[in-house]
Amino acid sequence: MTHLHPTAELAERALLPDDPGQALALTRVLFGDTPRMFNHHRGLWGYTGVALDGAPLTVQSTGIGGPSAAVVVAELHALGLRRAVRIGRAWAVDGSLRGGELVAATAVLAGDGASRALGAADRLVPDAALTAALEADHEGELASVDLPDSAPGPGALAFDLESAAVLAAAARARIPAACLVAIEGAADPDGVAERLGRGALPALRTTRTSIA
Repeated sequence: MTHLHPTAELAERALLPDDPGQALALTRVLFGDTPRMFNHHRGLWGYTGVALDGAPLTVQSTGIGGPSAAVVVAELHALGLRRAVRIGRAWAVDGSLRGGELVAATAVLAGDGASRALGAADRLVPDAALTAALEADHEGELASVDLPDSAPGPGALAFDLESAAVLAAAARARIPAACLVAIEGAADPDGVAERLGRGALPALRTTRTSIA
């Protein structure tokens, strides 16, 4: 059973928002030409085009939660994905964070079932080269959980539902991946999507990457 039915070529690099609407919003600000829809099966909207840096890029939504994200990463890898950045929203744990601020994950605490099912340890470390190239307001540890009202592990700046699963699935596929999240609460969701995309794109220009 496949969850993606590609209708265009996949780029070797991809941004992975969980929200299909965010994937659409990113096409308006990141692509220099008219992108083609890569996938619409199961409502997982994805697009491929030439990004503003002149190289092919795919933006593919993963859907909500770790299980869906893990499936999408695995299927993209089978289609030729070679590096990726998970982007999306997260809930603040650290009270000093403000809505709309971007956090680059230096590690993700695995409090979710999907990453554990993939054999993840308690703490997943994203690719160092990709992470160093992200443009963020803060960097630090995130946590991933199964439900929004679950308590994240101690030490995390913020928590979400997908980052640990994306990193675990990428590690299983032996492709580099990183995570950039925006703190929930910003009034302008399209503006946040633009900041996420522009903050993550420099990382995907990185060619020398290694699995941490």
